[in-house]
Amino acid sequence: MFMWVVAELINNIENQLDLGYGRASMPIPDSMIIPDKKIKLTDGSEEIETVVSVSVLRRAQIDVTVAGITLQNENYAKCNRGVKIVPDQSLSNISNFDIYDVIVIPGGLNAAKAISSNPEVQKLLASMHQAGKFVAAICAGTLAIKSANINKGGKITSHPIVKADLENEYSYQEDRVVVDNKVVTSRGPGTALLFALTIVELLLGEEKRNEVSNHMIVASIL
Repeated sequence: MFMWVVAELINNIENQLDLGYGRASMPIPDSMIIPDKKIKLTDGSEEIETVVSVSVLRRAQIDVTVAGITLQNENYAKCNRGVKIVPDQSLSNISNFDIYDVIVIPGGLNAAKAISSNPEVQKLLASMHQAGKFVAAICAGTLAIKSANINKGGKITSHPIVKADLENEYSYQEDRVVVDNKVVTSRGPGTALLFALTIVELLLGEEKRNEVSNHMIVASIL
């Protein structure tokens, strides 16, 4: 099983400037012992990548929805280090994805494999990207980008453990965060903060990113 987070950003730039508010959406897998997907797998998402992404986006006043996908326990997702996360709602209960401006996929190898092999998730990611929305993934979550046939041949990064699965179809980079054609990818738990702040900047601008960074006392180099 896995869960994911979905967030949406207000599309009107004037509203963004006036209110500093938006919404974003990101998928997050649960810890899974069988391939991880919310389809009869055990839990197994990467908790740091999930929690940091949600927290940073919400600090930027982005409306984030954490959605569960076929969780073993419908009340929470059990991550790969045993941390339990309570989703805001089930993915199946979200009927309108047009309001969302970004989908974020956390890692956790088994969870990422589960998400990547889910046809509904593949279709959703592809349609979001085709509509000009951002698609973001970190660590092994980047496998979902490949499975959805998004931005093939473009720049991408991931945790080294899945590099071999990506480098033949993408221009693989070793940078901590890579942004190419509205696809945002990053490497692992240690790059989660930079990953999340990059998404904030893409959605709401550098000023909002700096505001959030300053409040968190973020180091000048991440």
